[in-house]
Amino acid sequence: MSTIIQTSPPAAAQAAEEEPLVSVVIPCLNEAENIEACVHAALEAIARMGAYGEVVVADNNSEDDSARLAEEAGARVIVERRRGYGSAYMAGFAAARGRYIVMADADLTYDFNEIPRFVAALDGGAEMVIGDRMDNIRPGAMPWHHQYIGNPILTGLLNLFFRTGISDAHCGMRALRRDVLPRLDLRTTGMEFASEMVIRASKANLRITEFPIEYHPRGGESKLSSFRDGWRHLRFLLVHSPNHLFIVPGALLAGLGTLIVVLVGAGLEVAGRAWGVHALIGGALLMIVGTQVLALGLCAHAYGTYFMGEQDPWFDRMRSRFRLEHGLLLGGLFLLIGVVMGAIILATWIAHGFGSLSDEQLAVIAATLMIVGIQIFFSSFLLSILGLRRR
Repeated sequence: MSTIIQTSPPAAAQAAEEEPLVSVVIPCLNEAENIEACVHAALEAIARMGAYGEVVVADNNSEDDSARLAEEAGARVIVERRRGYGSAYMAGFAAARGRYIVMADADLTYDFNEIPRFVAALDGGAEMVIGDRMDNIRPGAMPWHHQYIGNPILTGLLNLFFRTGISDAHCGMRALRRDVLPRLDLRTTGMEFASEMVIRASKANLRITEFPIEYHPRGGESKLSSFRDGWRHLRFLLVHSPNHLFIVPGALLAGLGTLIVVLVGAGLEVAGRAWGVHALIGGALLMIVGTQVLALGLCAHAYGTYFMGEQDPWFDRMRSRFRLEHGLLLGGLFLLIGVVMGAIILATWIAHGFGSLSDEQLAVIAATLMIVGIQIFFSSFLLSILGLRRR
């Protein structure tokens, strides 16, 4: 649970009556070396704006004097005992009272003098504002593998999957209107929180703006784990993109498998040679696995739509056109063709006096069609069950 440490922030009497224009939320974990400077810089930036604002430090159960130092510097301190970058921010967001929320880390990597620019962008109509560090990284501020490998790859994948158009999806200095938080429905507790914000903002069609900012060398010890946190970001991107995780690979596998089965089953030559039963088994395997992956992708879409409030125009069109009965008919057709082929093999075997079977290729095709038919049939029922969540 999050607990609020009682503080005496600036303009406490005014705070009881007036909504702050801006809340600067700073997550903090063992940042005693830097937190006072961060709080002072944020308060000074707010004062230069001539606006009423506050600084909320979301202390992530620090083991040093970070919370006390932040409070003495003039911040309102929230203690979030559940560790995690996302956990700290969600506690800070819940405590923030400003119309606008500006986010920045407690390690001196970001210049708090940029706060007025973020507020001005929100005043200008943006609903989320993100800094772009990539062309203004001071020497020694970012490890080379983050600058040239990790961040570009993860940002590129995020833009490929979700078409956000963001240049630096993991910048820690950003701002948003507090009233859009319910639409974002943020949930992740770790470093992937940065990716989640961008993805959910894109899916919610928020007006997103970005502009260049500088990135400075951090003070104190870094809490970032390159491979663990990089994997958590990648995992989050894949889990929230069923099209790229399931649908596209599944369609490619099933399509290639079907092509191989048709060509080999028809006895056609490919690359100047005829392919036998082993190629047919390979094609059957691809067809079966591809169908299963496609079914998982459709179920993932259904779960996201009915239980997580996700919206996907492609899936919405599919579910408006197709019903349970369409899936049952398609699965039943595949199953029926497979059974008929199996019956032909059985009849031939009986006619030849129960001797040796020599219809290996036909048997592989029949078994494949029956398996695919069963997959489609029962996956259709599962999609229908998930659809019971619809209102």
